Amino acid sequence: MSGNPLVYSTDKGRIKPTESVVSRPKGDGIIRIQRQTSGRKGKGVCVITGFDMDDAQLSQLAAELKKRCGCGGSLKDGIIEIQGDKRDLLKSLLEGKGFKVKLAGG
Repeated sequence: MSGNPLVYSTDKGRIKPTESVVSRPKGDGIIRIQRQTSGRKGKGVCVITGFDMDDAQLSQLAAELKKRCGCGGSLKDGIIEIQGDKRDLLKSLLEGKGFKVKLAGG
């Protein structure tokens, strides 16, 4: 065996590799809302970045934003995606929660 990690043992079964904690870059305190359509077959989404929160808080915030906007969305790698062009509504909701928000992009 030349450096291959052990993936299965008859004693223990499947062996999972040790998971390293993925750290996101620390934001500058400004939440940025950007509209993207590239790679989405022309469908626009609002991408919200710059949060300095853990995944549980971020998931709760994403769920609340989706509910208040009345649309779908997702949370991927610390980035919240909300379907549709709801930048103004999202900005007012986040500013109401005490975040400093900027509209990024065109």
